[in-house]
Parts: sequence; structure tokens; C-alpha cells
Amino acid sequence: MNTFVWVLCLGAIVATNIVAQTLSPFDALRSTESARSAGLAGAFVAFPGDVTAQIYNPATLPTVEPHTLSLTFTKHVLDINSGVATYATRLRSGYAGAYASVTSYGTFTRTDGLGNALGSFSAGSVALAVSYANQFDTNAYYGVTIGYVQTTIDRVAASALVANVGILYQLPHIRTTIGASFRYLGIQLARMNGQDASLPTDVRVGISHRLRGLPLLVNLNLTRLAEDRMTLGERLRNFTLGGELYLGKALQVRIGYDNAIRVSQSSATASFLTGMGVGVGIVFPEFTLDYTLTIMSTPAIVHRVSCGLALERLFTNP
Repeated sequence: MNTFVWVLCLGAIVATNIVAQTLSPFDALRSTESARSAGLAGAFVAFPGDVTAQIYNPATLPTVEPHTLSLTFTKHVLDINSGVATYATRLRSGYAGAYASVTSYGTFTRTDGLGNALGSFSAGSVALAVSYANQFDTNAYYGVTIGYVQTTIDRVAASALVANVGILYQLPHIRTTIGASFRYLGIQLARMNGQDASLPTDVRVGISHRLRGLPLLVNLNLTRLAEDRMTLGERLRNFTLGGELYLGKALQVRIGYDNAIRVSQSSATASFLTGMGVGVGIVFPEFTLDYTLTIMSTPAIVHRVSCGLALERLFTNP
């Protein structure tokens, strides 16, 4: 596979997340979002009670109902599609979770050095992870995730072992949760064409607050605090803000904004809606259904659909 095709594949990967700072076969890790988290623009590091929040912060697991499963399908730009499954349960000592994601970047034309077509090939990524969390003080939790990620382009692959760590602290008397996580620390196992690739290491801190007298949950996160070649002011511009409004017991409306997406766009691709996520959720005791539309740039719109299942309720209720 020639260099042009290799760069083309990586370009397709980065198209799923325009704010990526460098081309890397591991950038798919940035896009393992559920529809609910995308509706809040990824402001999820301090979000309690959701099984998919373990992807952002494994310390959220103790706040999740045991035996909960979530399935997400994402339609990215071009022919890029992905799916994510997350699960949480309770152990005799502690709490456990797991997630798996699969991303297909579509099919590409194989060419020789002169541009002659020689057939086709595909590209994709797989990530698998398990998590453990427990309480270390009153209303305070820690969590650890160990995972494996692999990206394959034609006959070559890059892989890595990754780890996430996080903490969560709840203040129920003021309806507030504070969280922080250090994501995607790791080592590369296999190199694509012998080249080193960076992991999307990410430090996040955030707060989630439920307003008094108004059915609105507000979430604010500072993201990508570990990005290289950024001043403190530039890092502080990497914030996400999301709100979830409860309309009765069964309907939720969400809106989120990712400032890092907005500032990364040129005047030709940005619009006043760039970086916005808008979503809706239907909530029942046994299952939830969520949809979110995320605007990455003028031509790039991402759709996500998630279904959550409370397995214990489903199989025990008459």
C-alpha cells in the first residue's frame, strides 16, 4: 500500500473528530460516545448514573444501576460507522464495567505507484476495555480502566495497551458531582509501517449540578488539558458545556457545546452551529432510547442512536 493511500485512510479517521491535533491510528478512541454524552457535547466526566460514563471516568461505575447495558450506533461522515457496547455490574467488593467499540472506515481503492487500480481494501478499529471502581471515602469513588485498541488498514495494523484512571465526588446536599479523569495513558504494541503513533491522552475535570426548582442538569468540563504545544489559555478554551432538561418523567431534551471544535474550524467550514450537539431521550424504568445530532462543521454532521437496557428490571419484573 503506497504512502498516499495510508495518508488517505488516516484522513478518514481524523474526519470523525476534526479537533484531533495530529494524525494517529488511535484517534478513534476520541469518538466512543453514546448519544446521551454527545448531546451534552462530551461533558460527562462528572455525570452519575449512566453506564456509558465509564468511558470518560471509570469512577462513575458505583453510581450506575447493576446489570445495565447500553448499545450505540454512530453514523459519522463519509462511509464511517461505529458501534459501542457498555456494561456495568456490581461485585462482592466493588463495581465492574466493560465496553467494546468497533469502527469501520469503509472500503478504499488499492492502487500502485502509478495510480492503477489493483482492487480494494478496508480499514477499521477495535477497542476493548474492562473497568473496576470502588468507594474510598463517603461519597467519594475511584476507578481504573485497562484496555486494548487496534487499528487495521489493509494488511498493516497498529495496536496499544491503554489505561484510564478517575475520581468522583458527590455532594448530594447541594445536588452537585465533581469528577476528574486521566484517559488513554499507554504503550504502543505494534507499529503501522514501523512508525510510532501518539495516543490521544486526555486529562478532564468537570462538574455536574442539578438546579433547585428547575428540572435541569448542567454539566461543564475542561477537556484535553494534556495536549502538547498549548499554552494555559489555549487549554482553557477546550471546554464543553451541556444541559439536560427533564420534561416530565419520560422525556429529556439535551443541548451541548464543544468550544474546541468551534475554534479548530476555518471560516470556510465553521458556522454558528459548529460544535453544537442537540439530542432527545425517552426514559422508562426498563429501557432508554436516545438520539443526538452533532455538528462538527458546515458539511460534517454526526448522528448517534443509543439504547439502554436495565437487564435486572427486564428479567425480574412480571
